[in-house]
Amino acid sequence: MAKRRRKLSKVHEKRISTSLKELELILAKINDIDDDDIRYEYAESFAPVKLLISDISAQYKDIGFTDDSDTLYGIYQAALLKFKNEYEI
Repeated sequence: MAKRRRKLSKVHEKRISTSLKELELILAKINDIDDDDIRYEYAESFAPVKLLISDISAQYKDIGFTDDSDTLYGIYQAALLKFKNEYEI
């Protein structure tokens, strides 16, 4: 049985790429925090956001652009905004 081709989206690829770069920047800022307790708290609070973009990226690589892609990205953006509003980074 022939494997279906993934549906690609340049816009979605760019959003994922930009989000991954922002993820790296935020993680670097978190790792620069000197106080271990605060660094751990920030890292623990940022973990769900990191997991979301990792899942979005993996899904895009495996399946491609789907109807759920925009929804998942919206959830990621909301989680990132919530993190940024709750924690000064």
